[in-house]
Amino acid sequence: MKNEMLRFSTITEYHRATGLPNPAHPLVSVIHMDQLKRPVAAGSFSLIFDFYSISMKRVRNAKFKYGRQACDFDEGVLFFMSPGQVFSVEIEKDPLISDHEGWMILIHPDLLWNTPLAKNIKQYEFFSYSVYEALYLSDKEEAMLSAIAGQIEQEYSAAIDRFSQNVMIAQIELLLTYSERFYQRQFITRKVVSHEVLARLESFLTDYFDSGALARQGLPSVTLIADTLNISPGYLSSLLKSLTGQSTQQHLHDKLIELAKEKLSTTSLSVSEIAYELGFEHLQSFSKLFKTKTKLSPLEFRHSFN
Repeated sequence: MKNEMLRFSTITEYHRATGLPNPAHPLVSVIHMDQLKRPVAAGSFSLIFDFYSISMKRVRNAKFKYGRQACDFDEGVLFFMSPGQVFSVEIEKDPLISDHEGWMILIHPDLLWNTPLAKNIKQYEFFSYSVYEALYLSDKEEAMLSAIAGQIEQEYSAAIDRFSQNVMIAQIELLLTYSERFYQRQFITRKVVSHEVLARLESFLTDYFDSGALARQGLPSVTLIADTLNISPGYLSSLLKSLTGQSTQQHLHDKLIELAKEKLSTTSLSVSEIAYELGFEHLQSFSKLFKTKTKLSPLEFRHSFN
């Protein structure tokens, strides 16, 4: 398959495309990667699922590229896709069936219908991460999540009764909760990578503020910042929240207020002129944000230096 766009509306369609028998349950399936009958050939292609997927994969002797980023699947990684997300891949070398390890859980949104998870699943930000921002699992973590995947498979493989859906939903929620915990661990343990992102963020903001772009364009959007750093907006926000306790927007506002303090204490610019230079269309908006952050109005802050 070369340069193709492949879309799968149902889990059954994906089973058939990969040479697997029809799923035991039409709305949820646990696929063991070593059971795939038709491994993907070398080349470029894109996948779109109209359902959620949670994948723990190892594919030896193959390199994958997601956009501009490369990801090596020689070690076990977990990644998440939400319905409609484009998953672009470039495989440099044909992997053998025996090279595939791991599992994939496919979850159709209809399984979640009329349950709290139908709404709550959108709160798990890792479904919006790019695939190269995958979760790198320890052996213990991998075993724990694999056990939950096995329990989901066991549940839908047994006789379906009125408890089946609730049991599977509970197991999926447990897997997502552990994944959230493990991501927080990763932000801490992969400090070098995390702090490199923060350093590049600070460099971008310094250049942006010094260029006068604030007056012309206002604060940079979270999407613009994430694109510049080559990471997804969700991953950037989660990383900042873990390391600094703040969202990207809160971090931007803090940097803005620090710049405002500098101008108020070292220049003779009026408050209105400072507000304009910082990208505010209305003085009231600047004054409100400044007082929220400092408990002082801009003029009160300036007078404190006199």
